[in-house]
Amino acid sequence: MGRDRRPLVGLLVAEGVSLVGSRMSMVALPWFTLVVTGSAARTGVVAFAEMLPYVLACALGGPLIDRVGARRTSIVADLGSAAAVATVPLLHLAGLLRFGTLIGLVAVAGLLRGLGDTAKRVVFPETVAAAGTPMTRATSMHDGLSRLATLLGAPLAGLLIAVLDAPLVLLLDAGTFLVGALLVALAVPKRLRTVEPAPAGDGATPDREPYLVALRAGLRYLRHDRLVHGILLMLLVTNLADAAYTAVLTPVWASEVVRSSTALGLLAASFALGAVLGNVVFTVVAHRVPRFTVFAVGFLLAGAPRFVALALLDRLWVIYLVSFVAGISVAAINPILGAVSFERIPERLRARVLGLTHAAAWAGIPLGGLLGGLAVQELRLPVACLVFAGAYLLVTLLPFVMPVWRELDRPPTPPAGTRAEPPAEPPAGTPAEPATALAGPEVTGAPRR
Repeated sequence: MGRDRRPLVGLLVAEGVSLVGSRMSMVALPWFTLVVTGSAARTGVVAFAEMLPYVLACALGGPLIDRVGARRTSIVADLGSAAAVATVPLLHLAGLLRFGTLIGLVAVAGLLRGLGDTAKRVVFPETVAAAGTPMTRATSMHDGLSRLATLLGAPLAGLLIAVLDAPLVLLLDAGTFLVGALLVALAVPKRLRTVEPAPAGDGATPDREPYLVALRAGLRYLRHDRLVHGILLMLLVTNLADAAYTAVLTPVWASEVVRSSTALGLLAASFALGAVLGNVVFTVVAHRVPRFTVFAVGFLLAGAPRFVALALLDRLWVIYLVSFVAGISVAAINPILGAVSFERIPERLRARVLGLTHAAAWAGIPLGGLLGGLAVQELRLPVACLVFAGAYLLVTLLPFVMPVWRELDRPPTPPAGTRAEPPAEPPAGTPAEPATALAGPEVTGAPRR
């Protein structure tokens, strides 16, 4: 079968454009809410209102995506997201935006983004297989794109907020969703199949399978592996803490301590710069390094130190340095988690399994912003940062004390009753990928860091 890299390149470019806009709104929306409401608690409520529908859409949307089609779902969801995001600044500029309306609009945007993100994760492994790219390398490139988007989008948002104001930055974000939808429509074919369909008798086809039956099939696939459970627990806690960090702790730090939106953008950019540089290195050596060591040590260094720095340090360059080192340390986590899942999940189960695992790992994110706002309000910023740092440290120590995590470096055993699919054939001259370590769901193409 000939290799066609155009769908993969088109999908990556589409996601890159959309991610730059999303990273801009990651800075602009909390800042906008803080300025409009003057309340850290309300800023947390807005973050909760966006992420709860996102998680629910990921958890429950898989069977729907199977029926509608991943490509079509991605395009329609991006178009809807553009409309929802653009309505926020337009109503504000017209003097018609109320807090309840803001919550409703960000909830709709979160719901649509959850469906769109899951759909893109379903399309991704098919474009990788069509391109003939090793999966770990492909997921590393994908994650590097996400980190690069943060590197570009976050500081750009900080500067644009200072020059243009937050509502106009949100309008730019809406425009990136439109561009992303157009690129997917043009670059990804309607039919992109690089693996054979499930044989007759293997179960109902996705478009005819009852919704609850399809959802239960995904849940059954998840129940077999203790390593998956450990990964999801870790990501549940760390994503909760990171949501508090991004949605509340750092905006409050920038607003009340440093008094600069530019500082907020530079903090995110320092992390993203480290992540981009680390990603470049990992993309080259991914097939030669042990997954467990890179994952466990990287997660330990990438988490708690950022919160401690925000709480205890007053020199900006030191805080930025800690964030930069954390970015380098986190660079390999998503590629490892994405590769071990994409390589193992049967194609016919991808939409529902990827959605469920992503939702489980991100279930704490809606609470992160809410708890972050309450913690700052009740405990003040330094104490709140240390509380989240403690939780982060506890869960990132688990791989060092629980033997099940060593399975990251062991060949997988496909779960009973499922049909594993071979990874994409590597291009000529490319070293063979090591055996994947996880016979189960993904935890970054699904649970993403």
